Amino acid sequence: MSSKLLRGTFILTLGTIISKILGVFYVIPFDAIIGGSGPEALYQFGYVPYNIFISISTAGVPLAVAKYVAKYNALEEYAVSRKLFRSSMYLMIGTGIAGFLVMYVFAPYFTDLAMAGKQEAQVFSKADVTVVIRAVSFALIIIPVMSLIRGFFQGHQSMGPSAVSQVVEQVVRILFMLIGAYVILHMLHGSIVSAISAATFAAFVGGMASLFVLIWYWFKRKPHLDRLLEQDKGTMHVSIPTLYKEIILSALPFVFVGIANSLYQMVDQLTVKRGMEAVGLGKMWQTQLGILNFQSHKLVIIPVSLATAFSMTLVPMITEAFAKRERDMLVRSVDQTLQVLLFITVPAALGMSLLAKPIFAIFYNTDNAVSVSVLMHYAPVAILFSLYSVTAAIMQGVNEQRWTILSLLVGLLLKLSLNIPLIKMFGILGAVYATAIGYTASILISFIVIKIFAAYPYRTVIRRTILILIFNAVMLAVVGAVYKGLTLVLSPSSRWQALLIVVICAAAGAVVYAYLGLKSKLADKLFGVRIQRVKARLHMR
Repeated sequence: MSSKLLRGTFILTLGTIISKILGVFYVIPFDAIIGGSGPEALYQFGYVPYNIFISISTAGVPLAVAKYVAKYNALEEYAVSRKLFRSSMYLMIGTGIAGFLVMYVFAPYFTDLAMAGKQEAQVFSKADVTVVIRAVSFALIIIPVMSLIRGFFQGHQSMGPSAVSQVVEQVVRILFMLIGAYVILHMLHGSIVSAISAATFAAFVGGMASLFVLIWYWFKRKPHLDRLLEQDKGTMHVSIPTLYKEIILSALPFVFVGIANSLYQMVDQLTVKRGMEAVGLGKMWQTQLGILNFQSHKLVIIPVSLATAFSMTLVPMITEAFAKRERDMLVRSVDQTLQVLLFITVPAALGMSLLAKPIFAIFYNTDNAVSVSVLMHYAPVAILFSLYSVTAAIMQGVNEQRWTILSLLVGLLLKLSLNIPLIKMFGILGAVYATAIGYTASILISFIVIKIFAAYPYRTVIRRTILILIFNAVMLAVVGAVYKGLTLVLSPSSRWQALLIVVICAAAGAVVYAYLGLKSKLADKLFGVRIQRVKARLHMR
């Protein structure tokens, strides 16, 4: 199971990381085309409600389908899996169209909610935001069906279609976004609102491209899937209402996990303005919100890619182990997931925090104090994002998804309660601190639930986490020294010199961290035979 877990995670991680890297690097030309964090805030005004609506429209069904397809396949009831997929398809088509109509028709109300307050403190009008929200709403028609097909393949532990379709979706979306924005602004001399609307409509175009890829995979894999039907036991006859009941009860927690980050960002949209106005910074709220929720968030979310991949791989595998009552396999999978996640995510997040100034210069060609400070403080929160995704997936795999809702609500309540007071005290950084506190509370609840209901022993994970933190302290000391030395001859404010600084520092950190991991044999325990082959080539014992 560990080998399958790592293989599936590697495939999904590769697809997700390529997708995320593309999703980060496009901001360099996009920022140059549209010009700064003001227009990017307008872009974000469209995307935050869209992310919430897409999660509600899919209602967690794709991951729930992955979970139950894995369950019924483990029981060799392949006909039930196919029946589940067919019935869910109709549901996704209906909810996608309904979600599009609601978001399109009620866009002015969502705009009022996000931009309530003094008009003079706003760069863009409510009409501008309404246009952008309506442009992105078209993607709701196609994304739920696309996500469902990915879930079906993941339930069969086939991660390739999801990975390839993710990359294709992102490539097509970015090309359409950049070309559309450039043509509108620099060839047709249109408005910035029209350019941002084209950029958000790109989500629909990318979704269509991804759907075509998944349909191709479906026809390619269908002979194999049909052969599985011939091996069906046929001992279970599950009615459509029963299937829907299973899906809905399991899907609801997936919805909350899927929209968690967007809900936190929505809290920022609703409260940052009021908090900053209270301390006399009302004219800066849109710009600083763009720095937090668009520019910094795009970078911070990269280390979370591994957690996203683990979550999608982990749910079907833990469900299978749970259905077969194979507790040892379940514990081994959770052990390996948490340790590999921390081993990779912690250095990535802390390294990004340390190198915040040159990283921001690379992507946005600026190093103003607020931008750098936000990224420096926000980057470590990626560790919490990752742990939340994976612990929620573990709870869903062991059929304790009800606690996912409680943990999220507690975290959100803390975020909502603390956001304005902390913004008044620390400016825009207060929103970062409130997010960290909310996610920490949710993760602690998840850990307690996993301990009680999965009888999971944390001893090994705690020991290895301490070792990982020691390795990171050594790595950061080395990278910090290298960074200080490089800044004596290179400027972290210049895009190309900043790139050279980041490459050299990242290489130094990677060498130190890899050496410590290999020499201590921690990497052997986490990655097994693959790492032993690497050590043999390096003549390390």
